[in-house]
Amino acid sequence: MQTSRKSAGGSKPSRPKHSALGRRLIAGLDEVAAQLRGEVELTTYEVKVPEQADVPGLRARLGLSQARFAHAFGLDVATVQAWEQGRRRPDRMARILLAVIAREPEAVRRALAA
Repeated sequence: MQTSRKSAGGSKPSRPKHSALGRRLIAGLDEVAAQLRGEVELTTYEVKVPEQADVPGLRARLGLSQARFAHAFGLDVATVQAWEQGRRRPDRMARILLAVIAREPEAVRRALAA
């Protein structure tokens, strides 16, 4: 014998409320399902990682010494010096960070502020 749960007052059982994360997940899954059905086209973009980084030019544009540049963006001074002297090349992640610094230096500073 099955029993059904009813809330006080005899109405339908109440559904649990979803958290903000739960609502975002459900909305995201609904969006993916709509895209798979061909009802919507999701926005896409391509990330282009620069092959080179002009660290001295970037520093000059920002008016920072090697030490101040390194300190401002959480870099090691010796690493900045090695990049500028051609002893080392910034790896992919460093080139991404340098590209963001070049476009939005204040955003990077805000993000890294303690």
